[in-house]
Amino acid sequence: MPKSRFAPTSSRDRLAFALDVPTVGEAENLVRQTDGKVGVYKIGMELQFAGGLELARDLAAEGRKIFLDVKLHDIDTTIMKAVRNVAKMGVTFVTVHGYPKTMRAAVAGLAAEGNPDLCLLGVTVLTSMDEADLHAAGYRGPLADVVETRARDARAAGMGGIVCAGTETERLRPILGDELVIVTPGIRPAGSAAGDQRRVMTPAEAMRTGSDYLVVGRPISQAADPGAAAEAVIAEIDGALEPVPA
Repeated sequence: MPKSRFAPTSSRDRLAFALDVPTVGEAENLVRQTDGKVGVYKIGMELQFAGGLELARDLAAEGRKIFLDVKLHDIDTTIMKAVRNVAKMGVTFVTVHGYPKTMRAAVAGLAAEGNPDLCLLGVTVLTSMDEADLHAAGYRGPLADVVETRARDARAAGMGGIVCAGTETERLRPILGDELVIVTPGIRPAGSAAGDQRRVMTPAEAMRTGSDYLVVGRPISQAADPGAAAEAVIAEIDGALEPVPA
């Protein structure tokens, strides 16, 4: 099977640093402190509502890879038009909730815009959710089965990849092959607090199960030296990717 053109090419490329801060000024400061040490900068909802969309455009124009975490979900026409506009921003990744109709509409919107440089990521189940949360939301199946179904739907729809917890990656990699990238949030370096995440893994564990990109936020942004914290994560990724001695 062909390898995804969005696959990372180095350990640094694999690290997606979540700029989960309330102001553009704080985000810009973190970018300066981690410049050259992070492969992708993720801009989520908190920052988007404080000028983060313009920041995303500016950082992309400077040549940085940007992961716009908007988790789109709406009627088909709205999704198609939204994706067409996102494709004009120059970002590398954008998230769409992993419902079949939503993902198909996103793929159609991207095709209409004719932009092959945007990777559509289908969000399976948020890493802050567990089995009980899914049941409370009305889902009957085991969490792992729901994630697998959404991964299969993402592949069928023609998405560029999925977002899932590291605890599901090993099961999904044979299903997705190398054609879709797997982005894993809920990453916590050894010794870090889990916070509001439920299904977490260390960088090394996620690499060994087959994740392509790791999303790390607070362990870097709240560190005394964010640049050094980012380098520590990359070192852990490097260690996990080294061949095991015979």
